Amino acid sequence: MGVNALTAAVRAATEQDLEAINDLYNHYVRTSHATFDVQDTTMGWRRTWFDGRRSGRHRVFVAEGEGRVIGFASSGPHRPKPAYRTSVETSVYVAPERVGLGVGRALYGVLLEALRAQDVHRALAGIALPNDASVALHVRSGFCLVGRFTEQGRKFGKYWDVAWYERPID
Repeated sequence: MGVNALTAAVRAATEQDLEAINDLYNHYVRTSHATFDVQDTTMGWRRTWFDGRRSGRHRVFVAEGEGRVIGFASSGPHRPKPAYRTSVETSVYVAPERVGLGVGRALYGVLLEALRAQDVHRALAGIALPNDASVALHVRSGFCLVGRFTEQGRKFGKYWDVAWYERPID
């Protein structure tokens, strides 16, 4: 029986989750245009990334099912300038065999609720297109399309468009 959102536990990520998070992310680095990274991220990089997302408006949550991490959602800085502090960029990654089972929506539900307790005005998400599953997840999670940039990234020898979505938090 597969794990779905009803049997997946969503919780704040810990240092013990970093290897699983990194492995899941690197799967998408190697196989997908969902991330524009073109080389695997290292554990050193992942630890630094995590250190900036332990509390407040920058967070990481994991979904756990059948004793392992099956997805994660995070929020981080959108831009470095101070006036952007109340906007966060969000992302969610789900184990390929769990996509479409509600895990991403459960992760976003917890992340977005945690952001409501912070000084966050907007959550933003960039989606490399095509990605019907991610677009559907974001729309179901209350995000609206605000723009599309053409041929913003090149990966696998092809240029990809990026759609930007936003969601009010406060």
